[in-house]
Amino acid sequence: MEDHSFFVGQEFPDVKAFRNAIKEAAIAQHFELRIIKSDLIRYFAKCAAEGCPWRIRAVKLPNAPTFTIRSLEGSHTCGRNAQNGHHQASVDWIVSFIEERLRDNINYKPKDILHDIHKQYGITIPYKQAWRAKERGLAAIYGSSEEGYCLLPSYCAQIKKTNPGSIAEVFTTGADNQFHRLFVSFYPSIYGFLNGCLPVIGLGAIQLKSKYLGTLLSATSFDADGGLFPLAFGVVDAENDENWMWFFSELHKALEMNNGSVLQLTFLSNGQKGIVDAVRRKFPNSSHAYCMRHLTESIGKDFKNSRLVHLLWKAAYATTTIGFKQKMAEIEEVSPEAAKWIQQFPPSHWALVYFEGTRYGHLSSNIEEFNRWILEARELPVIQVIERIHSKLMVEFEDRRIQCSSWFSTLAPSAEKRMVEAVDCASTYQVLRSDEVEFEVISSERSDIVNIGTHCCSCRDWQLYGIPCSHAVAALISCRKDIYAFTEKCFTVASYRETYAEEIRPIPGKLEWRRADGAPVDSDTEVVRPPKFRRPPGRPEKKRICVEDLNREKHTVHCSRCNQTGHYKTTCKADGMKGIEQF
Repeated sequence: MEDHSFFVGQEFPDVKAFRNAIKEAAIAQHFELRIIKSDLIRYFAKCAAEGCPWRIRAVKLPNAPTFTIRSLEGSHTCGRNAQNGHHQASVDWIVSFIEERLRDNINYKPKDILHDIHKQYGITIPYKQAWRAKERGLAAIYGSSEEGYCLLPSYCAQIKKTNPGSIAEVFTTGADNQFHRLFVSFYPSIYGFLNGCLPVIGLGAIQLKSKYLGTLLSATSFDADGGLFPLAFGVVDAENDENWMWFFSELHKALEMNNGSVLQLTFLSNGQKGIVDAVRRKFPNSSHAYCMRHLTESIGKDFKNSRLVHLLWKAAYATTTIGFKQKMAEIEEVSPEAAKWIQQFPPSHWALVYFEGTRYGHLSSNIEEFNRWILEARELPVIQVIERIHSKLMVEFEDRRIQCSSWFSTLAPSAEKRMVEAVDCASTYQVLRSDEVEFEVISSERSDIVNIGTHCCSCRDWQLYGIPCSHAVAALISCRKDIYAFTEKCFTVASYRETYAEEIRPIPGKLEWRRADGAPVDSDTEVVRPPKFRRPPGRPEKKRICVEDLNREKHTVHCSRCNQTGHYKTTCKADGMKGIEQF
């Protein structure tokens, strides 16, 4: 059937197969069908072009679903126009064309659908038709958005049943149980964070693109090797102060239930007010820092200067106040405006040398990597987004358990590499011992004071990274101490293995779900309805600039205080100068 040719006596498994074949042939050969008769036992059709003699008749065989062609008359005399659309290219036909592609690539864009159909069939279809076909195709493969919300309570129950100790809660609002919020944290993630991860949590949000939109909030950490470790996530209607406060409240409950002591954590975020307030209220003993990736992206976007970005990173990583001030002075030379812009962010919230908490050298959250996990799934129903995260967690936990089984070092590979480099440098230093715990370490360029009792070095690397610096290593080796005993526990291979000790178990398909009383999930369970707000159908409209607006003269503002143009009274600098003179 690849050449779309027909002959008398040709058979098809059933009427549906025949209809699909004749439609495919009409589209591929660029002729329109005029159906005279079509039911479950007969099919008569002709070419819709006036004067074209082509006819086809097919019937169902007795006592079988098979359809066969009884007669085929004439040949096409009509012309072809590859630029036109086709009546047979319906949304259903487009869905059948793209279904396999959608299974392989959720992010198959409508413009790609248009391109592939034109390339294969030479016809042009409307963008909106391709968009509708993609939405219908995703619903056919993954279920509708409405079904996703309806199944959330049962899915959360399955998470808690298959992974005991996990937290999975759906929050609704109104008398009709409309979806409001969702919080999920798998027990293996909670256990791994509390028993093996660095006490650092990165916070982020990513917009969902399904029918009812929403935002995915997430909390991730770092394992001993610096790898991404998702801890918890939630779905809300929008990223705002109220929803962040709720998310922190649920995160606090999840950690408190599994840990008796008060946690001292460090949070990394974009620094928005809602997060800062939530950290202060829900985790009062913890620290909060700005994510440097977010900060440098902002300065790069505002000032379009890659050197400023480079210098800001250097300032953030500076381990001494002198080094920090030197980099800030260089930023001032490159752009005074950028230096002034940076002043709105206190160095105590982003620079290593001034930060009061402990980040172990992590200046940025690894939230971008987590977002890549679900980037393609953003258009799917909410339950599929959770399933994508769950599947990825299962794979990552298993892979990392296998990976670390072949590690025989004391520290995880990245920490071990840092230690080996420190040992190499330490071999060239001279060590002078002051007392039982204090040493002076002399190198060719500088002299540093090391205190092995307080785990401190005047270079500050030991305090900032949790791993002995080269000066500390030289001091420890000189007094025959075990250098690994002076490294933070969270960098050890043992901690890494403990991080992934608990297995994330699979969740059965929805056909196997049962309520607590044994009834199927769709029999009289509490129904969660979608949120009120939903994405408008079709392609989002772009704001376009009117030609008349471009040609219109710009309004010149005038100051009523100094009689100058270009500013208003409220921003007039003359007012400030007048006040200084009076003072």
